[in-house]
Amino acid sequence: MNMVLLSSNITAQEFLTPVLLSLRVAFIALVIVLIFGIIIARFMARNDFRGKIVIETFLMMPLVLPPTVVGFLLLVFFGNSSVVGEAIAWLYGDTIIFTWYAAVAASTVVAFPLMYQAAKGGFLNVNEDIENAARVDGANRWQVFFRITLPLARTALITGALLSFARALGEFGATIIIAGNIPGRTQTLPTAIYVALQSGNMRLAWAWVIVIVILSFFMLMFIRVKANES
Repeated sequence: MNMVLLSSNITAQEFLTPVLLSLRVAFIALVIVLIFGIIIARFMARNDFRGKIVIETFLMMPLVLPPTVVGFLLLVFFGNSSVVGEAIAWLYGDTIIFTWYAAVAASTVVAFPLMYQAAKGGFLNVNEDIENAARVDGANRWQVFFRITLPLARTALITGALLSFARALGEFGATIIIAGNIPGRTQTLPTAIYVALQSGNMRLAWAWVIVIVILSFFMLMFIRVKANES
């Protein structure tokens, strides 16, 4: 099956490689933004302090910055001339630039604002009186968070998670700058589609487009179903 040609110069295995890499990158990015998005959103939803607007604006910046700018900033941040880049190279013997880890970093940064905004909205909609009542009844902070807050904000969190996954899956601009487009190593679905278009292979481009459209359609449909249920 893997040796069946999908076009004049690509096998089924080569066709699936960017699909599977994109799913892996998007899933890891989702786990990261889910953890940090929930933690930061919870803190920001329940606390007021000087500079909060500035911090929130910074967190939301990837939504409005061109992806190429995000990629450039990540390239500088993780580059060999930066403190972070030097630390990574010292620990692991090499930089993450032009590896699939760089694609995860790019997808995480561009997807984070969607998770943060959805989670914060969900937490703001949770009635604090319910949480306070649980504390009066003897529940500690973690019990209140996991048994009261998270279940009440569940719909918003699911929506944010799916939107973040879809955004990570479709990331192109930042990824191609920091991770490049190395077939079998860093070539994700969006970059593979770009290369197929550049080479005039419309059949292959259409095949990858159909895959990403189907994945995105079902994720958005699931969000709509959950929204209607709530």
